[in-house]
Amino acid sequence: MNDVERMLSDIEMEVALTRDLIGRDALNPRIMAAMKQVPRHEFISEILRYRAYDNGPLPIGLGQTISQPYIVALMSDLLNPRPDHVILEIGTGSGYQSSVLSQLVKQVYSLEIIPDLAEQADNRLKRLGYKNIAIRVDDGYFGWPEHAPYDGIIVTAAAPHVPEPLLEQLRPGARLVIPLGFPHSHQHLKVLEKKADGTIETHNILGVSFVPLTGKHGAE
Repeated sequence: MNDVERMLSDIEMEVALTRDLIGRDALNPRIMAAMKQVPRHEFISEILRYRAYDNGPLPIGLGQTISQPYIVALMSDLLNPRPDHVILEIGTGSGYQSSVLSQLVKQVYSLEIIPDLAEQADNRLKRLGYKNIAIRVDDGYFGWPEHAPYDGIIVTAAAPHVPEPLLEQLRPGARLVIPLGFPHSHQHLKVLEKKADGTIETHNILGVSFVPLTGKHGAE
């Protein structure tokens, strides 16, 4: 078993362990295929590449992390992505989550508040040949209204509350996947689904641990 196969096996094992929480026995095969296709080692510093396919988060500098593969796969699955979808990501980080989503949807728009991270991710994604990801330096709390409404929004940092602008930019029938909570305290991954009449249906998924969403309304 090679490193990528080991990572996929670890994801499947964790899905089995958490199936009562996440409400599924397996992730969509499209998600697993995307996880297999994206070279995770390219998103990690050379000194940590020996751990690139471990099922755990890793530091990427500037106080940020690349998320655990299981969490990346789960959050991607919870979005229910389709090939014609346009997705907004809050928190580009290394660009890993963006690249996984880019295999699944038509277009990914991604916001990163840290300029150096945004530049590094943009250069990395261009070098690797990803053409359907656009990155902008901005406060993700306010979203990217120019391209709204979105077929799904994913937030890769823990927010103290649900950003209202993101709900406004969500297409009816679409989902917002977001970890809520404060640093060094309990956080919970939630899925908010916008109904046709504009009401929001919230689903609690499982406990998580993310770096905080920063910016004017962040949980620093």
